[in-house]
Amino acid sequence: MADSNDRQRDDSAGDGDEDDPGPDELPDDDPGDAFGRILGETVAGDPSAMTGMLGHFYRGQMSRVTTWRSRLDQTSYWAVTLLAALLTWVFSSPNNPHYLLLLAMGAMVTFLVVETRRYRAYDVWRERVRLLEQDLFAQMFDPGEDLPHPDWRRRLAADLRDPTVKTPMRVALARRLRRIYFPLLLVLLASWLVRITVFQPSETWRTTARIFGIPGVTVVAGVGLFYLAATAVVIYGVVSQGEREFHERDRTDPWRE
Repeated sequence: MADSNDRQRDDSAGDGDEDDPGPDELPDDDPGDAFGRILGETVAGDPSAMTGMLGHFYRGQMSRVTTWRSRLDQTSYWAVTLLAALLTWVFSSPNNPHYLLLLAMGAMVTFLVVETRRYRAYDVWRERVRLLEQDLFAQMFDPGEDLPHPDWRRRLAADLRDPTVKTPMRVALARRLRRIYFPLLLVLLASWLVRITVFQPSETWRTTARIFGIPGVTVVAGVGLFYLAATAVVIYGVVSQGEREFHERDRTDPWRE
């Protein structure tokens, strides 16, 4: 009796295997694609659902902006901390080598490149937030004004499908150099000049500025060329900075038009 029941169960299991499609027999059309299209069209056609989704989307983009902004600040903190530590150590004794300040200049350039890359990533999310603020929230508070970007929904959808960097590398580099790292480099330059002149009055600056057999005049000339290049980048950023993140009003009342 037990053997006959086992054979019946095996036969019924075999029949079920013939009816069930295997992993290679899945339908050609993925129902997830149709569901995604239907859901997107449904939300887009329902103002209440669209409003709720826009609120969640705006908060999500603001969270990304805040995260990347903190990463920018973290790089600046590293640069300031390194600068303070090296200045303290170099000026603590006349025997400490002055070329550490030159190495600090190179470290500032490294931090600048890292922060420039982070700034470009931060600007991706910031531009999305600004697009919503300019074309949705501003229009909500003042419907009489024309939209800055009438096709803002299409622009936002295209960027969500294919995120792109909005700020060119040279513009981002000029912005971060002008706002953060050029003042730090000027502090390093002033400190280095004091270190090779006033801090060691018994030697001439040509002698003090020598590094591993390189004449002091050559070292000073190299530092001068480096700062001329940095100044040129800053001037480029001021002249061709494009649209500013913020602007100041000349009148006393900040809300007066």
